[in-house]
Amino acid sequence: MSSTAEDPGGSGNPVQVTEQAAEEALSLLDEQGMDTDVSGLRLYVQQGGCAGLSYGMRFEHEPEGDDAITEHHGLRVFVDPSSLNYIEDSVLDYEGGLQGAGFHVENPNVVSECGCGESFRT
Repeated sequence: MSSTAEDPGGSGNPVQVTEQAAEEALSLLDEQGMDTDVSGLRLYVQQGGCAGLSYGMRFEHEPEGDDAITEHHGLRVFVDPSSLNYIEDSVLDYEGGLQGAGFHVENPNVVSECGCGESFRT
């Protein structure tokens, strides 16, 4: 797995990204006309959902100063320090198919998830 990491906070291992997830995200970045050398995918945790926390993702033109920055298969991933506390050592994957195609976070820190799989508790 091709990856490099910058972790200015030194707070744990950044997330990993599968090749399929990176290819899908890079395709979406390209469709939006974003420069993949600087832009990237922000992965974050927010309050919400029936289990208390949920994942969020969005594309950003550049990272914040205190982000953990990783690069996997050409995709840059930005994670803020507070989100990293919940998702360190996680793997971002992409699942295709007729039902439920999309990105999925495999998080070893989760102790319970809601029935729909959209929120979690650590």
